[in-house]
Amino acid sequence: MSEELITTREGAVLQVVFNRPAQRNAMTWQMYDGLVEACRTAEDDPGIRVLVLRGAGQEAFVAGTDIAQFTEFRDGSDGVAYERRMEAVLDVLESVRVPTIAAISGYCVGAGIALAAVCDLRVSTTTGRFGVPVARTLGNCLSMNTYSLLVFHLGPARAKDMLLRARLFDATEAHAAGFLTEVCRPDELEAVVAGIAERLSGHAPLTMWAGKEAVRRLRLAALPDGEDLVRTVFGSQDFHDGVRAFLDKTPHRWQGR
Repeated sequence: MSEELITTREGAVLQVVFNRPAQRNAMTWQMYDGLVEACRTAEDDPGIRVLVLRGAGQEAFVAGTDIAQFTEFRDGSDGVAYERRMEAVLDVLESVRVPTIAAISGYCVGAGIALAAVCDLRVSTTTGRFGVPVARTLGNCLSMNTYSLLVFHLGPARAKDMLLRARLFDATEAHAAGFLTEVCRPDELEAVVAGIAERLSGHAPLTMWAGKEAVRRLRLAALPDGEDLVRTVFGSQDFHDGVRAFLDKTPHRWQGR
């Protein structure tokens, strides 16, 4: 495993730490690959009963994909390829046989909220911040699968509020919307997550697998294609200019083209 993603086993619990605290744990492709590898480990080892994801430090769970990787995009086809790759990672995490817990502190945005959304349970400290503020930052869009996750967890009204106003929900609002299983003080997170993991470890594995798999299939049953949306937005001048402005920390005015 890379030092940017640390995997350790504690009894029946496999712990995955996104370890780029200076970058708010923004994900590189190596980290995504490491996460898939961790999921495969959980699949193959019958002694593992729970998978826990967390970010290093207190500032973020995951603050999206590392934006520098977007500078290599040339047209909408690159956006489609990116979202297909992201969907493959999310599918592996969502369909892993053991219960998954996202232990969240600070920013859980962009790809971070997608990773948390495909976990079975989400526990956040009061510092949690949730959203996809790309309408005011990069000018890109999400895959249909990720839009489905937001609507599934938040409902269409809250999902559109999050997306269109590009605002972040705090932990209280995310809990009220049903996105979070539990909210706790920062100093309580370790104990709360450990207690949930211990409880899950004692439950019938096949019963839990059937429950989470049924919910996954219900969400995906009516999922439409959305590659035309991704191709259009990632191929736009707004996106290319937005990425450069974001990295250069310069103002940008959206043109709608």
